[in-house]
Amino acid sequence: MPELRYNMITRQWVIIARERAQRPEEFSQKEPKKPLPAYDPQCPFCPGNEAMTPPATLEFAPRQGEGRQGWQVRAVPNKFPALSAEGELVRHREGLKRTLTGVGIHEVIVETPVHNRTTALLTDEEMVQVLDAYQQRYRDISNDSRVAQITLFKNHGAAAGTSLEHPHSQLIGTPIIPMEVRDRMETALHFYDEEGECLFCRTLEDETEEGARVVLEGEHFTAFVPFAALSPFHTWIYPKRHSASFAAMNEAEKGDLARILRRMLRKLHDGLGNPDFNYSIRSAPHDAAAVKYYHWYLSIVPRVTRLAGFELGSGMFINIALPEESAQFLRGVPTD
Repeated sequence: MPELRYNMITRQWVIIARERAQRPEEFSQKEPKKPLPAYDPQCPFCPGNEAMTPPATLEFAPRQGEGRQGWQVRAVPNKFPALSAEGELVRHREGLKRTLTGVGIHEVIVETPVHNRTTALLTDEEMVQVLDAYQQRYRDISNDSRVAQITLFKNHGAAAGTSLEHPHSQLIGTPIIPMEVRDRMETALHFYDEEGECLFCRTLEDETEEGARVVLEGEHFTAFVPFAALSPFHTWIYPKRHSASFAAMNEAEKGDLARILRRMLRKLHDGLGNPDFNYSIRSAPHDAAAVKYYHWYLSIVPRVTRLAGFELGSGMFINIALPEESAQFLRGVPTD
């Protein structure tokens, strides 16, 4: 019989369609992605093509390898930004209509100089440099008084919304706090008021104790498939230390997150045939970085199924993969 599961953090009911459930290996991509060259002369993110992008806001040189010339990670303003870095924040009201000038920050973080080196194939050290870039730009942009919320995310593959194949992530600083962020913070605050503890810390404690949905565990982070996962192989990576803000992650934690995140992506890459995916870092607004009730985390959503009419019409998700089986399958995919 199908089962409805409640996700306390998102406040969403999810239908776990047991009768329609597929075996985990059946989600593997049937058509391999086309091979890419290591360098594309038309790609604005490849070395030597820096003039195709706006001036860099950050560049890190390689930490290892012969010669160590050039850059390893590079952040640049998005050439076609969703929000403008120029201008003042102005609110306008007219009757029931509300508008706000579209100011903010939209940047691209180029993760590697190698055009065909997907994130799953980076080394741990290279992944640390990507996280270094995330954190440094996050902190810098937090100082912009026009920015209320910073969202860090990665789109991999056409189904995930990417338009350029060179491995990259994006950062958008918005002048408002999105409704989904506010809703999750309010939910967490209500739980803290009623139970006297962080909802995320409690979730991590319960998942670790049960173990059935845990995929990877490091010294500072744990990766698990949520009890009420919205879709197949939906994974959360939680820091073990309570912290509301991604900016507060220390160096030891950063190294552990690099290992856990890269291995999770490698498991998806090898176990499911390099599926399209999105990941995002869900952090409290920088003005709420010290709250006791919220807990930042990273969410990975493989695009192995598609939203259909029911999801769009109801806001509910149908998951045709049992979370426990998804986690078991991913645990069994070897990584280096």
